[in-house]
Amino acid sequence: MSIVILRQDDKIDEWKKALKARAPHINVYSYLEEHPKDDMTMALVWKHPKNTLSRYPNLKCISCSGAGVDFIFNDRDRPKHLPITRVVDPYLASDMSEYVLAAIFSHIKNLNHYKLEQTQAKWSPKSYLRIQDVSVGIMGVGELGKTLAKDLVQYGFKTLGWSNSKKRINGVNSFVGEAELSLFLEQTAILVCLLPLTNKTKGILNKTLFTLLPKGAFVINVARGGHMVDDDLMEMLDKDHLSGAVLDVFHNEPLPTSHLYWQHPKVHITPHIASVSDTASVVPQIVENYERLMSGQPLLNEVSITKGY
Repeated sequence: MSIVILRQDDKIDEWKKALKARAPHINVYSYLEEHPKDDMTMALVWKHPKNTLSRYPNLKCISCSGAGVDFIFNDRDRPKHLPITRVVDPYLASDMSEYVLAAIFSHIKNLNHYKLEQTQAKWSPKSYLRIQDVSVGIMGVGELGKTLAKDLVQYGFKTLGWSNSKKRINGVNSFVGEAELSLFLEQTAILVCLLPLTNKTKGILNKTLFTLLPKGAFVINVARGGHMVDDDLMEMLDKDHLSGAVLDVFHNEPLPTSHLYWQHPKVHITPHIASVSDTASVVPQIVENYERLMSGQPLLNEVSITKGY
């Protein structure tokens, strides 16, 4: 009864060490080393190589080491009968909120504009916005979105949320479903995407949606690259309907050097660093889920197979 770690970055040893420190009695293997495949009962994954999960005949659970699980559903070869769990980490939520707040303040105080002007030795003051004059709309009010919404309210922003179900958060105006999407968008000056990536949300950040935002709206995508239709964003930026965008996620990562985003003055890029799982805070819940799995208890943070999140 063991755990196998499947991921394609350089963090396998870090996760293996953290798991062994927390639970020395559990056998933990990297998929890259020699290991008894029949003995693996849990796969700890993050953007794992395709067609690897099917190599383990006795798996009982697929455990995602982050919050997003779209890459698991995109693996057509995964064993469909297995439960999937994800991470719910308070540090993920607070880190994400801090990143989005930084992006918002940079926008309303024109810091992005001045950085570009600096490269051309230009001195061109422009008027700035105040918190009370700015409305921020959050698409996706899950664990991460709730934390951001509460922080925005505390700062004094007019805060709106759009989700599949009504959210009751003090100071947040909640909009629900397709019927209220247009009403939500027309009141949103800064749009933040924190949606899970599903078949329904893929490509949702498109020209039709952008047109419903007020002229001069600003877009922040910290969810998944698959939400964005790149050509539509570029068109709406070039037409000045949108004033700019902060993007932390992309269809292909690292973002290819040939991509037009790199050269666009209104697009501000970060390399998928808005919120990164911290092993120290995440490993305890993974170990607990392993123990629950072994004893037949309900798993923590199990993903809905039908919803995709």
